[in-house]
Amino acid sequence: MVRRIDVTGAGGVRLAAWEFADPPKSRETDGSPGGVLLLHGLMGRASHWAGTARWLAERHRAVALDQRAHGQSDKPPEGPFTRDAYVDDAEAALVQLGLAPAVLIGHSMGALTAWQLAAKRPDLVRALIITDMRASALGAASQREWEDWFRAWPVPFATLADVRKWFGEDDPWVERPNPSRGEFFAEVMTEGPDGWRPVFDRDQMLKSRETWVYDAHWEDLTQVRCPALVVRGLDGELGRAESQEMVRVLPRGAYAEVADAGHLVHYDQPEAWREAIQPFLDGVLTG
Repeated sequence: MVRRIDVTGAGGVRLAAWEFADPPKSRETDGSPGGVLLLHGLMGRASHWAGTARWLAERHRAVALDQRAHGQSDKPPEGPFTRDAYVDDAEAALVQLGLAPAVLIGHSMGALTAWQLAAKRPDLVRALIITDMRASALGAASQREWEDWFRAWPVPFATLADVRKWFGEDDPWVERPNPSRGEFFAEVMTEGPDGWRPVFDRDQMLKSRETWVYDAHWEDLTQVRCPALVVRGLDGELGRAESQEMVRVLPRGAYAEVADAGHLVHYDQPEAWREAIQPFLDGVLTG
Protein backbone atom coordinates (compact mmCIF):
# COMPACT_ATOMS: atom_id res chain seq x y z
CA MET A 1 0.00 0.00 0.00
CA VAL A 2 1.22 3.46 -0.92
CA ARG A 3 -0.80 6.40 0.31
CA ARG A 4 -0.31 10.06 -0.50
CA ILE A 5 -1.40 12.70 2.01
CA ASP A 6 -1.42 16.35 1.01
CA VAL A 7 -0.03 18.77 3.59
CA THR A 8 -0.17 22.57 3.53
CA GLY A 9 3.26 23.99 4.21
CA ALA A 10 4.47 27.50 4.97
CA GLY A 11 2.88 30.16 2.79
CA GLY A 12 0.29 27.69 1.49
CA VAL A 13 2.79 25.53 -0.43
CA ARG A 14 1.27 22.10 -1.15
CA LEU A 15 3.46 19.28 0.07
CA ALA A 16 3.10 15.56 -0.69
CA ALA A 17 3.61 13.17 2.23
CA TRP A 18 3.77 9.42 1.70
CA GLU A 19 3.10 6.25 3.64
CA PHE A 20 4.63 3.22 1.94
CA ALA A 21 3.01 0.60 4.18
CA ASP A 22 0.08 0.31 6.54
CA PRO A 23 0.98 1.06 10.16
CA PRO A 24 0.82 -1.92 12.52
CA LYS A 25 -2.65 -2.71 13.88
CA SER A 26 -1.35 -2.43 17.42
CA ARG A 27 -0.27 1.16 16.69
CA GLU A 28 -3.82 2.02 15.69
CA THR A 29 -5.35 0.75 18.91
CA ASP A 30 -2.82 1.03 21.74
CA GLY A 31 -2.70 4.83 21.89
CA SER A 32 1.08 4.96 21.40
CA PRO A 33 2.13 8.58 20.92
CA GLY A 34 3.76 9.94 17.82
CA GLY A 35 5.39 8.34 14.83
CA VAL A 36 8.33 8.86 12.49
CA LEU A 37 8.84 11.60 9.89
CA LEU A 38 11.53 10.98 7.25
CA LEU A 39 13.17 13.95 5.54
CA HIS A 40 15.25 13.44 2.37
CA GLY A 41 18.28 15.44 1.34
CA LEU A 42 18.78 18.05 -1.36
CA MET A 43 17.61 16.69 -4.76
CA GLY A 44 15.98 13.73 -2.99
CA ARG A 45 12.38 12.68 -2.65
CA ALA A 46 10.21 10.77 -0.21
CA SER A 47 10.50 7.54 -2.22
CA HIS A 48 14.20 7.39 -1.36
CA TRP A 49 12.99 6.41 2.12
CA ALA A 50 10.57 3.69 0.93
CA GLY A 51 12.65 0.77 2.20
CA THR A 52 13.29 2.38 5.57
CA ALA A 53 9.65 3.44 5.88
CA ARG A 54 8.36 -0.08 5.21
CA TRP A 55 10.76 -1.50 7.78
CA LEU A 56 9.70 1.08 10.36
CA ALA A 57 6.01 0.48 9.62
CA GLU A 58 6.28 -3.01 11.06
CA ARG A 59 6.07 -1.34 14.47
CA HIS A 60 5.47 2.38 13.99
CA ARG A 61 3.65 4.83 11.76
CA ALA A 62 6.25 6.18 9.33
CA VAL A 63 5.66 9.02 6.86
CA ALA A 64 8.14 10.45 4.33
CA LEU A 65 7.79 14.01 3.07
CA ASP A 66 8.52 15.45 -0.36
CA GLN A 67 9.96 18.78 0.72
CA ARG A 68 9.22 21.96 -1.20
CA ALA A 69 10.77 22.04 -4.68
CA HIS A 70 11.25 18.26 -4.52
CA GLY A 71 9.34 15.17 -5.64
CA GLN A 72 5.64 15.82 -6.13
CA SER A 73 5.45 18.81 -3.82
CA ASP A 74 4.98 22.34 -5.13
CA LYS A 75 7.94 24.09 -6.71
CA PRO A 76 7.03 27.77 -6.29
CA PRO A 77 8.93 29.82 -8.89
CA GLU A 78 9.91 32.50 -6.39
CA GLY A 79 10.33 30.22 -3.38
CA PRO A 80 11.06 30.99 -0.67
CA PHE A 81 13.71 28.32 -0.22
CA THR A 82 15.03 29.59 3.10
CA ARG A 83 15.90 27.50 6.12
CA ASP A 84 12.83 28.90 7.88
CA ALA A 85 10.60 27.76 5.02
CA TYR A 86 11.91 24.19 5.11
CA VAL A 87 11.69 24.01 8.90
CA ASP A 88 8.19 25.49 8.96
CA ASP A 89 7.08 22.96 6.32
CA ALA A 90 8.32 20.06 8.46
CA GLU A 91 6.61 21.53 11.50
CA ALA A 92 3.33 21.82 9.58
CA ALA A 93 3.67 18.22 8.41
CA LEU A 94 4.14 16.92 11.96
CA VAL A 95 1.06 18.74 13.17
CA GLN A 96 -1.23 17.97 10.22
CA LEU A 97 -0.21 14.31 10.06
CA GLY A 98 -0.69 13.84 13.80
CA LEU A 99 2.83 12.42 14.23
CA ALA A 100 4.00 14.50 17.18
CA PRO A 101 5.87 13.87 19.34
CA ALA A 102 7.80 12.30 16.48
CA VAL A 103 11.16 10.77 15.75
CA LEU A 104 12.71 12.77 12.93
CA ILE A 105 15.05 10.90 10.59
CA GLY A 106 16.88 13.19 8.20
CA HIS A 107 19.51 12.72 5.54
CA SER A 108 21.86 15.54 4.52
CA MET A 109 19.75 18.72 4.11
CA GLY A 110 16.81 16.88 5.67
CA ALA A 111 18.94 16.19 8.74
CA LEU A 112 19.68 19.91 9.11
CA THR A 113 15.97 20.66 8.81
CA ALA A 114 15.29 18.02 11.44
CA TRP A 115 17.71 19.34 14.03
CA GLN A 116 16.65 22.94 13.45
CA LEU A 117 13.03 21.91 13.99
CA ALA A 118 13.98 19.96 17.12
CA ALA A 119 15.68 23.10 18.46
CA LYS A 120 12.71 25.29 17.57
CA ARG A 121 9.86 23.01 18.70
CA PRO A 122 11.09 20.52 21.30
CA ASP A 123 7.47 19.70 22.15
CA LEU A 124 7.01 18.15 18.69
CA VAL A 125 10.18 16.05 18.54
CA ARG A 126 10.77 12.92 20.59
CA ALA A 127 14.14 11.96 19.11
CA LEU A 128 16.35 12.71 16.14
CA ILE A 129 18.57 10.79 13.70
CA ILE A 130 21.08 12.92 11.79
CA THR A 131 22.49 11.14 8.75
CA ASP A 132 25.69 12.38 7.07
CA MET A 133 25.15 16.12 7.47
CA ARG A 134 27.86 18.54 8.51
CA ALA A 135 27.37 21.31 11.07
CA SER A 136 30.31 23.37 9.80
CA ALA A 137 30.14 26.00 7.08
CA LEU A 138 31.09 24.73 3.61
CA GLY A 139 31.76 28.12 2.03
CA ALA A 140 31.57 29.82 -1.35
CA ALA A 141 33.95 27.40 -3.08
CA SER A 142 31.58 24.53 -2.34
CA GLN A 143 28.66 26.39 -3.88
CA ARG A 144 30.68 27.16 -7.01
CA GLU A 145 31.60 23.49 -7.32
CA TRP A 146 27.93 22.59 -7.27
CA GLU A 147 27.12 25.17 -9.93
CA ASP A 148 29.83 23.71 -12.17
CA TRP A 149 28.66 20.17 -11.45
CA PHE A 150 25.08 20.94 -12.43
CA ARG A 151 26.28 22.44 -15.71
CA ALA A 152 28.18 19.22 -16.43
CA TRP A 153 25.07 17.01 -16.36
CA PRO A 154 24.48 15.65 -19.89
CA VAL A 155 20.74 16.33 -19.86
CA PRO A 156 18.48 15.17 -21.28
CA PHE A 157 19.38 11.54 -20.74
CA ALA A 158 18.16 9.25 -23.50
CA THR A 159 17.30 6.37 -21.14
CA LEU A 160 17.21 5.56 -17.43
CA ALA A 161 20.12 3.22 -18.10
CA ASP A 162 22.09 6.28 -19.19
CA VAL A 163 21.11 8.02 -15.95
CA ARG A 164 22.32 5.09 -13.88
CA LYS A 165 25.59 4.84 -15.80
CA TRP A 166 26.45 8.53 -15.66
CA PHE A 167 25.74 9.04 -11.97
CA GLY A 168 27.07 5.61 -11.03
CA GLU A 169 30.22 5.58 -13.17
CA ASP A 170 30.89 8.53 -15.49
CA ASP A 171 30.20 11.52 -13.21
CA PRO A 172 33.58 13.14 -12.38
CA TRP A 173 32.53 13.18 -8.72
CA VAL A 174 32.41 9.36 -8.66
CA GLU A 175 35.73 7.91 -7.49
CA ARG A 176 34.77 4.29 -8.21
CA PRO A 177 31.66 2.64 -9.70
CA ASN A 178 28.69 3.09 -7.38
CA PRO A 179 25.48 1.43 -8.64
CA SER A 180 23.44 2.63 -5.64
CA ARG A 181 24.25 6.23 -6.56
CA GLY A 182 23.00 5.57 -10.08
CA GLU A 183 19.77 4.15 -8.66
CA PHE A 184 19.40 7.13 -6.34
CA PHE A 185 19.48 9.59 -9.24
CA ALA A 186 17.33 7.43 -11.50
CA GLU A 187 14.64 7.85 -8.83
CA VAL A 188 14.56 11.62 -9.32
CA MET A 189 14.23 11.65 -13.11
CA THR A 190 11.06 12.12 -15.11
CA GLU A 191 10.51 11.43 -18.80
CA GLY A 192 9.66 14.23 -21.20
CA PRO A 193 9.42 14.56 -24.98
CA ASP A 194 13.19 14.83 -25.38
CA GLY A 195 14.31 12.32 -22.76
CA TRP A 196 14.87 12.10 -18.99
CA ARG A 197 15.40 15.18 -16.85
CA PRO A 198 15.41 15.77 -13.09
CA VAL A 199 12.03 16.26 -11.46
CA PHE A 200 13.48 19.29 -9.68
CA ASP A 201 14.75 22.63 -11.00
CA ARG A 202 18.52 22.80 -10.54
CA ASP A 203 18.43 26.58 -9.95
CA GLN A 204 15.97 25.99 -7.10
CA MET A 205 18.33 23.40 -5.65
CA LEU A 206 21.17 25.91 -5.68
CA LYS A 207 18.95 28.54 -4.04
CA SER A 208 17.99 26.05 -1.35
CA ARG A 209 21.60 25.05 -0.77
CA GLU A 210 22.97 28.58 -0.54
CA THR A 211 20.80 29.20 2.53
CA TRP A 212 22.98 26.89 4.63
CA VAL A 213 26.43 26.44 3.06
CA TYR A 214 27.80 29.81 4.17
CA ASP A 215 26.91 29.34 7.84
CA ALA A 216 27.79 26.92 10.61
CA HIS A 217 24.95 25.29 12.55
CA TRP A 218 26.55 24.33 15.85
CA GLU A 219 24.38 26.65 17.90
CA ASP A 220 21.25 24.88 16.68
CA LEU A 221 22.72 21.55 17.81
CA THR A 222 23.25 22.85 21.35
CA GLN A 223 19.52 23.58 21.56
CA VAL A 224 18.40 20.03 20.69
CA ARG A 225 17.21 18.57 24.00
CA CYS A 226 15.91 15.21 22.80
CA PRO A 227 18.04 12.08 22.24
CA ALA A 228 19.95 12.45 18.97
CA LEU A 229 21.92 9.90 16.95
CA VAL A 230 24.60 11.07 14.51
CA VAL A 231 25.14 8.50 11.73
CA ARG A 232 27.91 8.66 9.15
CA GLY A 233 29.00 6.51 6.27
CA LEU A 234 32.71 5.83 6.63
CA ASP A 235 33.22 7.12 3.08
CA GLY A 236 30.64 9.89 3.36
CA GLU A 237 30.90 13.67 3.56
CA LEU A 238 30.74 13.90 7.35
CA GLY A 239 34.19 13.19 8.78
CA ARG A 240 34.85 11.28 11.98
CA ALA A 241 36.25 14.25 13.91
CA GLU A 242 33.33 16.51 13.02
CA SER A 243 30.75 13.82 13.74
CA GLN A 244 32.23 13.19 17.17
CA GLU A 245 32.26 16.91 17.90
CA MET A 246 28.57 17.04 16.92
CA VAL A 247 27.87 14.22 19.39
CA ARG A 248 29.75 16.15 22.08
CA VAL A 249 27.84 19.37 21.39
CA LEU A 250 24.44 17.67 21.39
CA PRO A 251 23.13 17.54 24.98
CA ARG A 252 22.00 13.92 24.48
CA GLY A 253 24.07 12.84 21.51
CA ALA A 254 25.06 9.34 20.39
CA TYR A 255 27.09 8.03 17.46
CA ALA A 256 26.85 5.26 14.86
CA GLU A 257 28.74 4.54 11.66
CA VAL A 258 28.16 2.35 8.62
CA ALA A 259 31.08 0.66 6.88
CA ASP A 260 31.37 0.59 3.08
CA ALA A 261 28.86 3.45 2.79
CA GLY A 262 29.25 6.90 1.33
CA HIS A 263 26.99 9.92 1.63
CA LEU A 264 23.92 7.94 0.56
CA VAL A 265 24.15 5.72 3.62
CA HIS A 266 20.65 4.23 3.52
CA TYR A 267 21.02 3.52 -0.22
CA ASP A 268 24.56 2.17 -0.13
CA GLN A 269 24.09 -0.26 2.75
CA PRO A 270 20.39 -0.54 3.65
CA GLU A 271 20.74 -3.53 5.97
CA ALA A 272 23.73 -2.09 7.83
CA TRP A 273 21.91 1.25 8.03
CA ARG A 274 18.96 -0.40 9.74
CA GLU A 275 21.25 -2.27 12.11
CA ALA A 276 22.99 0.99 13.01
CA ILE A 277 19.81 2.84 13.97
CA GLN A 278 17.82 -0.07 15.45
CA PRO A 279 19.24 0.11 19.02
CA PHE A 280 18.63 3.86 19.19
CA LEU A 281 15.06 3.49 17.94
CA ASP A 282 14.40 0.67 20.40
CA GLY A 283 15.45 2.97 23.18
CA VAL A 284 13.27 5.92 22.20
CA LEU A 285 10.21 4.23 20.67
CA THR A 286 9.75 0.99 22.59
CA GLY A 287 8.29 0.57 26.02
